[in-house]
Amino acid sequence: MAIWTDADLVNIRAAIASGVRSITFADGRKTEYQSLDHMIAAEKVIAASLMMQSVSKSSVIRRRTPYYKSGLR
Repeated sequence: MAIWTDADLVNIRAAIASGVRSITFADGRKTEYQSLDHMIAAEKVIAASLMMQSVSKSSVIRRRTPYYKSGLR
């Protein structure tokens, strides 16, 4: 799974708007898409991945440890 940045999302949205099919991402990868449909699908994947990254960083994980009391003092 790739780690996406906000710049990647901005770049792919700009490419979709301008009609360019070749994109260079923040980590240096260059990708050329076959069609606009593939670019829109990639944009949805990047947006969802960024959303999941932000939720996982901000959410609080709580764990409960059971406590058993024997009844004997």
